Amino acid sequence: MGVTPDEFYDEARIAIIPMGFCFPGLDAHGGDLPPRKECAPLWRDRLFAALPQIELVLLVGLYAHRWHLPKTVVGTVSDTVRRAPEILAGPWRPRLLPLPHPSWRNNHWIKANPWFEADVLPCLRTEVRRLLLPAAPTPAAEKPI
Repeated sequence: MGVTPDEFYDEARIAIIPMGFCFPGLDAHGGDLPPRKECAPLWRDRLFAALPQIELVLLVGLYAHRWHLPKTVVGTVSDTVRRAPEILAGPWRPRLLPLPHPSWRNNHWIKANPWFEADVLPCLRTEVRRLLLPAAPTPAAEKPI
């Protein structure tokens, strides 16, 4: 994301919203199970409605891609993330940016897809930096004569 620790942990500027609010457990290989199917439908729309100031949602992983994007847009993680700049420029509000899950298990994916670092990460960093810039001061209202 290209942010400092202070920026990342500033609750007024960055929200970390999972697909589920509970740990789904581990699979036979030690990885996390998918988010529980009942979680997101119960609370996700209500939470986003309570946070209308959100301008950008980083869709981290396939489950977030599938929840937020139309079926016609979502393919494999690679296909969807490759289209990240196009999706970011799309009609959705808040704006959406699909990313792979940053798990250690995905290091191979990142090495096998150099376009991610070359094309998508600069787009991500530019957009996040733009949103984190301090708001321009509003000129004081003119006093009546």
